[in-house]
Amino acid sequence: MATLASEAQRPGIGTFERYLSIWVALCIVAGIGLGHLLPGAFAAIAATEVARINLVVAGLIWLMIVPMLLKIDFRSLGSVRQHWKGVGVTLFVNWAVKPFSMAALGTFFLGWLFVPLLPAGEIPSYIAGLILLAAAPCTAMVFVWSNLCDGEPTYTLSQVALNDVLMVFLFAPLVGLLLGVASVTVPWDTLLLSVALYIVVPVIAAQVVRRAVLAWGGQAALDRVLATLGPVSLVALLATLVLLFSFQGEQILAQPAVIALIAVPILIQVYLNAGIAYWLSKRLGVAWCVAAPAALIGASNFFELAVAAAISLFGLKSGAALATVVGVLVEVPVMLSVVAIVKRTRGWYEGASA
Repeated sequence: MATLASEAQRPGIGTFERYLSIWVALCIVAGIGLGHLLPGAFAAIAATEVARINLVVAGLIWLMIVPMLLKIDFRSLGSVRQHWKGVGVTLFVNWAVKPFSMAALGTFFLGWLFVPLLPAGEIPSYIAGLILLAAAPCTAMVFVWSNLCDGEPTYTLSQVALNDVLMVFLFAPLVGLLLGVASVTVPWDTLLLSVALYIVVPVIAAQVVRRAVLAWGGQAALDRVLATLGPVSLVALLATLVLLFSFQGEQILAQPAVIALIAVPILIQVYLNAGIAYWLSKRLGVAWCVAAPAALIGASNFFELAVAAAISLFGLKSGAALATVVGVLVEVPVMLSVVAIVKRTRGWYEGASA
């Protein structure tokens, strides 16, 4: 059975992945600088909307995630049985812990502890952005994190494929439930449109292209397509970051303390959920090569979807969009630290049971 295992058995980590934090920092500086120097141009980009969907952001996100989705062979779902304990741990953390822990942390910190330090009118919107950030598990950067920690590629692929399927059905209801708890009105038509545009359609399109390429030239042809589209995906990611920080640059410069406060629950939830997944995996006797990516998949977020959904639901200049952008700012360096932690604790993990 052809799976990503033949495509991505320990691929070398490229320059982009190796220096992710540096590229993100440069995108932040470039985005804020360009937004300040060319406000009219970015205002025009912000105005290119249809049904509250920003067309430029949508196009970039498609270019970013479709090449990643091309790697996914949904036939690999059959291999879930090989790593069922690791899959179970990650599903539990992704869908039963992370969204609810983020809602609780956001409400505690932003809705109570930090209230005197935040603009009162934006607090519900900030919490909504955090919920959107946590409600969908990462499906793209997970391959990078897994490769960085020598994770089992078959497990990673099957877990991502399963999460993609579940997102189609669970993202909108889960977000609707948690936004309701956070007392935010849910525009269901826009939310469902976002799910269709950023999950359903890209998954279907990627699978159609994947099957067509495999039928035409086999695995070698697919490898060539992936190699060609890889740089496109990375450029789209960098362009998206520049664009998002240009939109939010004024807010970031005007209220750096707010950015730091929003980052607090994001930081806590990443380490909390990674720790829960890692600890549960050890208790259940999961091999380290599965437990390491399980911790990373459990902690990371599909920030591309979160940003797009926040912009669609609440607007480019909203507190929700700002919160998801803070998630982008925090995620890369924090996830790299989680990679370092699981690698350094391998001896403890593979030692005697706790």
